Amino acid sequence: MINLYRNGQCAAMEVLILRHKDKIFTAIYTLVRDRAVAEDIFQECFLKVIRMVKEAGSPYAEQGRFLPWIMRMARNMCIDHFRRVKVRRPLHLSGEDSLEDVLGAAPGGAATAIEQREVCHQVREAMALLSQEQREVVSLRIYGELSFKEIAELTGVSINTALGRMRYALINMRRSLQEQESALR
Repeated sequence: MINLYRNGQCAAMEVLILRHKDKIFTAIYTLVRDRAVAEDIFQECFLKVIRMVKEAGSPYAEQGRFLPWIMRMARNMCIDHFRRVKVRRPLHLSGEDSLEDVLGAAPGGAATAIEQREVCHQVREAMALLSQEQREVVSLRIYGELSFKEIAELTGVSINTALGRMRYALINMRRSLQEQESALR
């Protein structure tokens, strides 16, 4: 697609944006936790992609790895944002359907949709209790659909560390969800 865009077919970039926009925006939003900031970073990210692709000797070599490349770029732009504001805010996913979008619409009617929203709310609360490192690995794995090797490279840790963070994140989320369930009984 990038080569098509480089050859003057502007629709190719539109296809790439439409194909990956939800995953990229959700990953950015999960990291910055502010919708307006996430929208700004998302737009900056695609503007940067367009500029980089047009340059001769672009660092992107089309090998079917567009999503990991742009996810790395988006993550780095989020880090730059935090460096500028020098604040790390705790995760607070609002009810703006980020998890619902990932899970899709409920096929069983209104009751199932309500149950699904409740599950998404519980998962959001469990994610809020994770450390920044664990939240980042979960976000990149689920929303970015990156492999653990790609996550390790992107975050600058070993594969075993990335796997360990995911393992402990799942353990912590499972424990939190079990505590929520037992509190309801």
